[in-house]
Amino acid sequence: MTGKADSRSIRLEYDLPHPPAKVWRALTEPKLLAAWLMASDAEPVAGRGFTFKMDPTPWWDGIVRCEVLELEQHKRLRYTWQGGTGATRLDTVVTWTLSETPSGGTRLQLEHSGFAPDNKFAFDGADKGWQRNLDQRLRALLAELP
Repeated sequence: MTGKADSRSIRLEYDLPHPPAKVWRALTEPKLLAAWLMASDAEPVAGRGFTFKMDPTPWWDGIVRCEVLELEQHKRLRYTWQGGTGATRLDTVVTWTLSETPSGGTRLQLEHSGFAPDNKFAFDGADKGWQRNLDQRLRALLAELP
């Protein structure tokens, strides 16, 4: 991952009407991840490698290689996010932070950090993708999840 001061980050925050344990499931269970983000063999175990996969595109092979860096169940999940080539090559980190709200819901924060200055194409794509997936797909999944 780049540690340069000139790297960029995506930061999003949502207040969700669902308890942290339910939101945590959507962030860590492969079947649920596939429903709102991408197919995955993720396991919430520190040090464990996993992948996200989708159909390749002309500018990306469709594979994100990850490793769990930090884990505090129902509160924090941090993992590497690596993939692509050239201008779309990423060596970044995704951090999810969950906090219970006074109403019993969850304040969900996403930080996707470490985008190099020459990653503008990837940064813009990731920014739009996270917003779309969180605003629409994750919210819809959580509404249906028992």
